[in-house]
Amino acid sequence: MTTPLWSRMTGYLQRAERWYLTTPDRALDRAYDAALTIQSLENEHFGGQKISLQNGNGLGQASFGYFEQELQRHLKELRLRLMEYRNSRSTVSFTNPNQNDRSRSELTGPSPGELRSATDQQLVQVEKLKVIDQVLVRYRSDREIVLSQAIVPATSQKTTVAPSSNTSSSNNGAISDREFDIANRKVPNALGNIEAMTDNVGVLPRSILGTLNRLRRELDPDGATDVVEEFQTRRIRTKIAVRFLLTLVAVPILVQLSVRNFVLTDRLPVGHLIHEQFAIVNPAKIFLNSEMTEKALEELTRYEERLKFENILKEAIGQEILSPEIREEKVRTKVTSLANDFSRDSAEAVKNWIADLASLITFIIIFVNGKREMRVLGGFLDELTYGLSDSAKAFIIILLTDIFVGFHSPHGWEVLLEGIANHWGVVANHSYISFFIATFPVILDTIFKYWIFRYLNRISPSAVATYKEMNE
Repeated sequence: MTTPLWSRMTGYLQRAERWYLTTPDRALDRAYDAALTIQSLENEHFGGQKISLQNGNGLGQASFGYFEQELQRHLKELRLRLMEYRNSRSTVSFTNPNQNDRSRSELTGPSPGELRSATDQQLVQVEKLKVIDQVLVRYRSDREIVLSQAIVPATSQKTTVAPSSNTSSSNNGAISDREFDIANRKVPNALGNIEAMTDNVGVLPRSILGTLNRLRRELDPDGATDVVEEFQTRRIRTKIAVRFLLTLVAVPILVQLSVRNFVLTDRLPVGHLIHEQFAIVNPAKIFLNSEMTEKALEELTRYEERLKFENILKEAIGQEILSPEIREEKVRTKVTSLANDFSRDSAEAVKNWIADLASLITFIIIFVNGKREMRVLGGFLDELTYGLSDSAKAFIIILLTDIFVGFHSPHGWEVLLEGIANHWGVVANHSYISFFIATFPVILDTIFKYWIFRYLNRISPSAVATYKEMNE
């Protein structure tokens, strides 16, 4: 019975893997089909020119409206599938770094007329992307044309920011070194280096210097170029930071859930072995710790007292009471039920340990391998934090301090630590919990106060004043 189930599960996982790994190719094919459809409309009804009323060869307003709707529908499909191609290729490149070395035939099996070489497939993808680029360039919006014209002098003179074309990000799903260099570059009015800003205190207030700097940039002939460069830098930084933050949070959680609910299930060998270690055939191994034993004894005592109470009550009102043999049989049934429950709880606690350890290892691997992303994420969070308004800064500080170091936070810490202890199947030592509550919130409070005094008080004194007013 287990072998067919395992075979079906393996088949489902293999099909899901093939679907996941072929998502970039599938999205690119659909985008390419949309581009070919647009080109077909151009060739058949507009003489190979752009779809417009001027090139309609006598088309009326009503008939042109039909082609305009078709154009917008296919352009929307093209851009949507191109975005899906970029995101899925980036995700596959991150989760399966060796995937680029495998051809589609290795995933779906060879088919007639299908290319078998990975190099040939890359060439085909480039050709498809060129066709897509031709269509997208032809139907760029006015805003995109203005941005592209403003980028031209920046790329020719400073060679710092390249225009974000479709092929530059499509041919390589992973983030390039050039994008990391751009993301780590200092941006005007960006708070990328907080330490330097807090240590250097000038003669004039920073707000006046910032106003003068803004006026200088607005009067600069190359001001439009600087604005576009700043936009490109912020865009790349935000993309890297958000992607890495989601990866840092979502991937360990998915690993924990997958290991806990699939790998360690009782139907698989590892989960079944853990379950057998705490089976009721060996009473000495049912309970993982002494606290579980005490809970089982307390619950059994309450059950026996309830049976005794019911017997006395029935005897007082003249009803038939339970015989000692029936009471003993009920007690045996209750003992067996308690043993099964605590046996399962002990096995669940061990599985939680393994799943959490796998999640922690995944988090450490991502953290260690993402040093460049961490630098970008740190700058992004600094800029995001110090870029808030004064009232927003004060609100967030008060919210965090009240949750973690406020007068009511000890109760929350106690519930949290007891929940973690139950999750891992360890005894919740109240002495250790009290010691933790007496020290850790104090350390957090000191860190908050030091950050407010050291950094926030110099960068945004008005935010500190707002915080004091709101806190009082």
